[in-house]
Amino acid sequence: MKKQAALKVILLLSVAGLLFSGYLSYTEIFQNAAGYCYSASCSSEISGIPVCVYGFVMYLIIFVLSILGLNAKK
Repeated sequence: MKKQAALKVILLLSVAGLLFSGYLSYTEIFQNAAGYCYSASCSSEISGIPVCVYGFVMYLIIFVLSILGLNAKK
C-alpha cells in the first residue's frame, strides 16, 4: 500500500473515531449519562476527566497528523 493510500485510510478511521468518541464525550459531559453503571466500583474517569474525552483527543491528534501527512510535499 502506498503512503498516500495508507494516510487516506487512517484519515477515514480517525474521522469515524472522532464521531464515535465525540458522541460519547458529549453524552458523558453534557447529558450526564453516567447512570448506566450498576456497580459502585465502576469508574469511567481518570483524574476527573471522562475516559471518552481522552479517546476524542487521541483521534483528533491522529486526524491532524494524517492531514499534515497528506499535505506534505514529496
